[in-house]
Amino acid sequence: MILVKSTWQETQTFKMVPISNDCPYVECIFDPTSKVFVIIGKTVKTALHMLPKLDEYGKAISGNRGAKQQRTSIETFQEYYIEDADSIKEIVNIFAVNAKKFSLKSFLESKKDKPSVAAVVEKV
Repeated sequence: MILVKSTWQETQTFKMVPISNDCPYVECIFDPTSKVFVIIGKTVKTALHMLPKLDEYGKAISGNRGAKQQRTSIETFQEYYIEDADSIKEIVNIFAVNAKKFSLKSFLESKKDKPSVAAVVEKV
């Protein structure tokens, strides 16, 4: 896989994309807001999802409280969520061919938290 800079919900981030067909993952992306690294594997699983009920023309059928929904079985890719920064670094170093040239530090480090009101009051 190769590391590339990207955007997630209007915030700069990084992701890994496969560079060969034998890669076990479809995509990996880091959510900078929650600091979670999401790995999307090639393993397919069946999951139940609530989807809008459609009429014969493909338009959502509305009911008393908005669009009617139906439970549908859908095949989706297996997802893995990694929260630990050290684990994220380890995975990136194992799978990314350009890991040594790419700076993860700016993405993984938390921004300095503002001091709480209690902490400010204590100093006064």
